[in-house]
Amino acid sequence: MTAAVPAVNPVLRVAPAAPAEAAAHFRASLAFHADVSDVAAALAAGTDPGFVVVDSRSTESWDQGHVPGAVHLPTALIPEQAGDLLDPSVPVVTYCWGPGCNGATRAALALAELGYRVKEMLGGFEYWVREGFEYETWQGREHRPADPLTAPSGDGNCGC
Repeated sequence: MTAAVPAVNPVLRVAPAAPAEAAAHFRASLAFHADVSDVAAALAAGTDPGFVVVDSRSTESWDQGHVPGAVHLPTALIPEQAGDLLDPSVPVVTYCWGPGCNGATRAALALAELGYRVKEMLGGFEYWVREGFEYETWQGREHRPADPLTAPSGDGNCGC
């Protein structure tokens, strides 16, 4: 008779990190990433947010829609144009299409290699629109209602 092999819990197949290691990891993650709603709140405050937003997508994508006030700087052009468009003393927040695209990561890497302090906006343009924030197209400003699966109804505060 063969003994039954206990099922392995897929969540705990690899044990969680020690609390100090986890704290260091998550602290580092916050140094590298910015939340869409935090970027929107900082830009809407009406004061200098202390950073510049960079859209790293193509011109066609930019024309389709972008964060108001963002600088258009496609990733491939960063090495030759960043110095003309960005102040090296001002932190940069990059974005691309969304979570399925690593264009913002590539742009952040290119900027960091040039000496810029940089964060990546999690969710990209997709979540900017899905969370109901106004955006610009080649035709003007647009706005869609927030997707209830990505943004809370009411005051928009998710409580995180």
